[in-house]
Parts: sequence; C-alpha cells; structure tokens
Amino acid sequence: MKSSHRLLETLIRNNNTSRWYHSSNRQRKETLYSTISPMGDPDTTVTPVLDGWLQKGNKVRVAELLRIVHDLRKRKRFAHALEVSEWMNKKGICAFSPTEHAVQLDLIGKVQGFLSAETYFNNLRDQDKTDKTYGALLNCYVRQRQTEKSLSHWQKMKDVGFASSALTYNDLMCLYANIGQYEKVRDILNEMKRNKVSPDNFSYRICINSYGVRSDIEGMEEILKEMESQPHILMDWNTYSVVANFYIKGGLKDKAIDALRKAEQRLSDKDGIGYNHLISLYARLENKDEVLRLWHLEKSSCKRCINRDYITMLESLVRIGALKEAEEVLKEWEASGNCFDFRVPNAIVIGYCEKGLVEKAEAILLDLKKGGRTPTPNSWGKVAEGYLNKGEMVKAKDCMKVALSLHVGSKGWKPNPKVVSGILNWLGDNGDIKDVEDFVGSCRRGVVTMDILMYHALLKANIRNGKEVDGILSSMEADKLGEDEETKEILGLRHIETD
Repeated sequence: MKSSHRLLETLIRNNNTSRWYHSSNRQRKETLYSTISPMGDPDTTVTPVLDGWLQKGNKVRVAELLRIVHDLRKRKRFAHALEVSEWMNKKGICAFSPTEHAVQLDLIGKVQGFLSAETYFNNLRDQDKTDKTYGALLNCYVRQRQTEKSLSHWQKMKDVGFASSALTYNDLMCLYANIGQYEKVRDILNEMKRNKVSPDNFSYRICINSYGVRSDIEGMEEILKEMESQPHILMDWNTYSVVANFYIKGGLKDKAIDALRKAEQRLSDKDGIGYNHLISLYARLENKDEVLRLWHLEKSSCKRCINRDYITMLESLVRIGALKEAEEVLKEWEASGNCFDFRVPNAIVIGYCEKGLVEKAEAILLDLKKGGRTPTPNSWGKVAEGYLNKGEMVKAKDCMKVALSLHVGSKGWKPNPKVVSGILNWLGDNGDIKDVEDFVGSCRRGVVTMDILMYHALLKANIRNGKEVDGILSSMEADKLGEDEETKEILGLRHIETD
C-alpha cells in the first residue's frame, strides 16, 4: 500500500512555481534565507543562526520569515521550517493568526507526530480554533492513517460547520486512499456533490488515482471526462501526468503520450516541478528524444536549474541508459554554481554501477574525495556491490570498508546484507586472518550486529591457518549464537587441515 506521503507526492497539491536559487556568487547581498538555505542537514539547528542574525543588528521582517517557512516546507525541510515558526512565535515577532497556527500545527504533525499536534490544537484559544486549524489537525490524522481519530474529528468539524470546503472532503478521500479502501473515494466525491460542495482539481485527481491503482482504466477515463466538462475546473498538467502514469503502468503507450502532450500544453513558465515530472514519465517510456527536448525547454523557461532538476534529469538519463548525455549534464551542474548536493553526482554513480561500469563510478567518488567532498556510505556500498557482481572481491571488500567507516555516527543507510555476506564468505575461504578480523571490525564499528556469518568467516580463516578457535567459539556462545549445521561443517575442517 502506498504511504500518504507517496500519494500526495503523486497528486501534487501545490502548483506554486516560485523557485529559490542558491549559488556561490559572493557579490549577492547576504540575506537571512541565504544563510539558512545551505543548512540541509535536518539534525542541524537553525535557531543559533536566527539569534545570531539579530545579534549582528540585522532586522527581520515578518513577510521574509513567513516566506522562509513556506519555502522550507516546499523543500520538505519540515524540522527547519518548524524551528523558524516556533522562533517567530517565542520572540513575539508576529502575533499568530489562525493561519500561522495552522501552519505550525501541520509542521508539528510532520516532525513530532499527531499526538503533539493534538496537544497544540487543544491548547489553542477558542478564537484560534477555526476551519484552518481544525483542517490542519484533520490532515495530521489522515497523514498518519489514524482512521478513528480522522472520522471523529471530521464529525466534529461537521458539527461546528467547518466541513463545507473541498479541502476537508479531499482529506477524507486521502484517508480512504491511504488505507487502501479506494472504492470509498468515489462515494466521498458523490457526497461532496450532494452537499453542494464543488470538487476541485485535487478532488478529481484523488478519484482518478483511486481508479488507476485498481487498474480500472475505464473508470479513470470516466472521471477524467467528467472533470474536463466542469466549467469551474481549469485543467492542469498535474492531472494529465497522473493519468499518463497509469497509462504507462497499463502498457497503453499511445494514450500515455497523448496525456503527456496535454500536460505539457498546460505547463506554465518557470514550472520546474512540472518539467521534472514529465521528464521522469518520458524516461519510463524510454523516450530519450522527449527527455532531452523537455530538458532544453526547462533550461530555457526556468533560466536556471536547481539541484532537484539536475537529479531528476540524471536519474532519467541513467534509467534509459543514456550515460554519455548524463555525463554532459553532470558537467553542466558542476559549472552551474549551485550549492554542492551529493545526490546529484550520486545519481550517475548508481547508474554506472547498474550498467556494470563500476570503475567509472569509483573514479567519481575518488575525484569528489580529492576535492574535499565526502561521498555517502550508500555510494560506496553501491560500488562494493558492483565489484562483488563482477567477482572482484578485493575491491568489493575495500569499498565496503569505506562505506562502513562513513556509516559510523550517520543515519539512514544500512549495508546490503547480501554484499556483506558475499564478502564474508569469500574472506572465510580465501582471506588471511588479519583481513577477516579487519573486515569484521569494520562491520562492528559500522553498527552491523555481530552475526553467525562473521563468526563463520573467522572460524574458516583460523582453521585454514592452523590456529585454535576455542576463543571464537566462546565469543559465539557469549553472543548467544549456537552452532548450526554449517558451523559443525566448518569445525569438521580441523581434522582435514591437520591430516
């Protein structure tokens, strides 16, 4: 089942096309946003930056802070957006209206969970409990699939007269989509119309999605036709891209291309998000010409591309095997002056690995390292996997050791168990004792739990070199790892080695 995050990403709600650009151009005047923007690590606090800005005698404008919160939310830097919002509130820079409370409530739900959002809502003054704050809490419940709480809160909204907008009905449709009850989505759409609430673009997109995920193309087309016939609906690229997505999944290439053309006709200038989606969909159709054509259009329309645009383009080119073109795009990015974002070169690193060009992938990582950049453990792990697939075990081992060393203290990456076990098996059969001990040590420092495969590698290496293994067996017992059939087979090698 798709998560609510995935669903809302597919059915993009906000088509605001404003874009912030970040470059190393030192001639530009420093602003509060330009100071906060490069702080991409969500674990890095921005409060000292905000305090420091004031201490330097700089002024802060409410409009600028609200714009920063808005943009951080768009870029999914929710923890930082919440910090800025809370800082504004604590400093008394702005008296929060229900709108600001709703934004903060939504951010609390995203960062801390629905229970914290619930507490924030309950502590609001009665005059701040409006349709906006009620709606923000409903959205928190829906996002975290709290069905009973969502329906109970929905009823409260009905009781106080806050359930008469398309937005609240959309949240309820999202709820049913999130929990996989897609058949109920159409029922909510029908209820909206019965209650004289006009469905908006998002209402129809959720309904279109509910038919698409069930592979009901006929039902999807019926809703699309109804949407196109509504005089109050201005058809947008989002809807046609969702339709194109399901046509692609259904193998209906011609219909997908027709939908993509309709989507492109509705793109506005500087809409990088829209271009990125269409580029990705054409890549799934393996249509390199259209991918490149749209990329040139995007660069012309948006004037300057941000890192997200480069990532999308590189991933798309890698998907269709256009590695030469991907290399050219990577060079464009390097010359763009954008802030360094490792995800950009990582897209082509992964592409090289998937195509078996592991040496080229490793060369990029080494070049980045020489330039003072630290590649991610994920990148080195992919290169290690590539070398393992090619049977180059020494290189696989060395690259995985680098990945594990980078993983110490970091989050979000776990080494591929198949790669680790493959290296351990090879080391047990071929490596010397020091190599095995070093790799096992790297695994343990990289927060990989000591398991029986590591002990097996140590046992085999020691037995091959005529060493005693009583200490290893004692450690196994201390770690509550009993001897299995493979352990017994390995121990049986002692007699063979001594014969």
